[in-house]
Amino acid sequence: QVRIVESGGGLVQPGGSLTLSCAASGGALDPNAIGWFRQAPGKEREGVSFISTSDGSTYYIDSVKGRFTISRGSSRLTVTLQMNSLEPEDTAVYYCAAKDGPPARIGNYSPFPAEYDYWGTGTQVSVSS
Repeated sequence: QVRIVESGGGLVQPGGSLTLSCAASGGALDPNAIGWFRQAPGKEREGVSFISTSDGSTYYIDSVKGRFTISRGSSRLTVTLQMNSLEPEDTAVYYCAAKDGPPARIGNYSPFPAEYDYWGTGTQVSVSS
């Protein structure tokens, strides 16, 4: 049974930092990519950052480039998202997700949520004074 668990969310002031962690497990899980979506109140769920489990290629939406860094942990099924210089606009529920598929580079676009097969339940990130 596939399980994805996120942690690390919280409340920080603008300019602060948080590190989100994602741990995926399960015998049926054979992902070619793991990454993070977020959903703010009243907005569509959007892809934020993703990493290939095979070649390590990454993708970031333009609004987080230079501030967020995605990386893999000791396991290829463990991913962290280091978030620096946080802004109020980053406030959202952040979801870790994984997709099955053959080894491949991360595409140069923000994926639709429907492209991903397995999901965590989310962790709240709030950036406010």
